[in-house]
Amino acid sequence: MSRFSIPIDALTSRMNLSGRFEGLRSQSVSSRFANLRPISEFFDVKRISKPANFSEVQSRINYNLSYFSSNYAVVFVMLSIYSLLTNLTLLFVICFVVGGMYGIGKLQGNDLELGSWRATSSQLYTTILVIAIPLGFWASPLTTFLWLVGATGVTVLGHAAFLDKPIESAFSEEAV
Repeated sequence: MSRFSIPIDALTSRMNLSGRFEGLRSQSVSSRFANLRPISEFFDVKRISKPANFSEVQSRINYNLSYFSSNYAVVFVMLSIYSLLTNLTLLFVICFVVGGMYGIGKLQGNDLELGSWRATSSQLYTTILVIAIPLGFWASPLTTFLWLVGATGVTVLGHAAFLDKPIESAFSEEAV
């Protein structure tokens, strides 16, 4: 039986996704959000229109993803916070693991002593693991992650596809 392969490069090359995320690693958080566009420009209902064809959708997405990239990052952060607030078990597991690792790190390799009881760092890590894994499965992080990816994708790509480029950009593209 032959394998079915999907040419991912053929799908992503049309949207110019290969070099879009390369500059994110070199930027600090403050410089990343320094170019936030005003909310009135981000929600400009006068510029919302249905694209005529797929090439116009590609053009709008390429323009809006670069122009509103910081705004889209804020949308992703807001949806992440919403997904954690609606899945309190996952929020508890994350806080429990981070707090436990922080607490074990504060011991600086020493044993934890509570009265006559003593626990080594490896026993504490094992305890965190034994508690966090079942709770983590119960909290369904994969479902939350897939919802976050889907909600962000629909929101960002929907906004980018339906928000028309400004008039000034249309004239700059036609210059010879």
